[in-house]
Amino acid sequence: MWEIGLQVGVFGLALWLGVYLIGRNPLDRRLLLAGLGLVAYGVGLALDFLAGQSLDVQVASQLLVWERPFFFLPILIWLLLFWLLLRGETSWRERWRNQPRPAITLLAATIFFALGVGLLLVPVLPVPRIWLILGIGGDLLALGVVIAIFDAFDEGETLRPHFLRSFLYALMISLLFGGQILLAMQMGVGERFPMLLLLLTTITAAILMQALIEPVQGLLDRLALRPYPHIAETRAAFRSAAAALVRTPDALDPETMDEVQFARLTRRALSHMGNLPRLAASPLIRLPQVSERLARRGAPDTTLERAAELRAVLTESIERLKPRSDADFGTSDEWRFYNALYFPYVAGLKPFSRRRQNSGEGKTAVQQAHDWFLTTVPPRTLYNWQTAAARLVAHDLREQAKAIRQHTIRSQSPHV
Repeated sequence: MWEIGLQVGVFGLALWLGVYLIGRNPLDRRLLLAGLGLVAYGVGLALDFLAGQSLDVQVASQLLVWERPFFFLPILIWLLLFWLLLRGETSWRERWRNQPRPAITLLAATIFFALGVGLLLVPVLPVPRIWLILGIGGDLLALGVVIAIFDAFDEGETLRPHFLRSFLYALMISLLFGGQILLAMQMGVGERFPMLLLLLTTITAAILMQALIEPVQGLLDRLALRPYPHIAETRAAFRSAAAALVRTPDALDPETMDEVQFARLTRRALSHMGNLPRLAASPLIRLPQVSERLARRGAPDTTLERAAELRAVLTESIERLKPRSDADFGTSDEWRFYNALYFPYVAGLKPFSRRRQNSGEGKTAVQQAHDWFLTTVPPRTLYNWQTAAARLVAHDLREQAKAIRQHTIRSQSPHV
């Protein structure tokens, strides 16, 4: 029974971590690939487990045939992940300086992963196959955790509360439903193939239910509360605030933070200006100018209010990049940084979308900018301009925070 518990436990861990990584941000290729690799490994482990428990030789053989691609798919995914990490915004030198333990863990897991795959393909040592498979799973789990740490660092988020909450929820739900099946097997039903299949599908359903609870709640609210849209919107706002709360650091001091890291956080926040729930997870909502603006207008100090105020602060910083001109759009060099941030992030323009083809006189500034991006600015050039402009915005934010801090010190010091 302990072998069954071990294999089922590794299966559940791999499936949960894979779904967790995908759920953090499905649009992030690193998270998506790492999550898919873990899910593929989990499926392969389940097929291998069921093949070993099946009394029907034909069924067992078919399951072993199906499992092969699921075990070798993570190898390709691992290579793609390394390629993406090498090409990422954060250099390996910066990762090694700021995150030495995860970087060392990644290198060690890679070595053992390659060793395990090699022994699985060429069994030169008398190591049981199941232990090789479980060892490869341990390497994949380590990779998944490291990718989550890297993502949280790049986004400026705190990982531990969100990670532990998801893990404990998945564990409790899996034990609640899967434990009943294990108890029935222990008390007399036995380790039969249908019961083992039911156990795996129950654990899968429990993990997916935990991972998809928020979008499912949103869908059910839209259906059940269709006559009361304001209630559904309020509940959605509360869910977004609660989800962002466990991912946002408690404090932020831009004056003591590394300049490169603060510029990267600013770049991330700018890219999330059109997505308030994602912006709410940015540590920049803890900026002193955000707190000051909330206090000035007497607004409640909530996560979503801070996110909305941060968006206003970023918008004002972007507008300060605009050249002194009565025109709303220009194509000279002095306009490039303003254009690179204002039109995609404030005006909501998709620079390289070809859906909006307008010609003739009387174009708006957004239409002129759209034509200019399409015909003149390559995507990589726009990315470089946005990165450089984000550094200017970050510098502006730091100066604002410094001015507020100095004003607070002067106001609190005794008058002589």
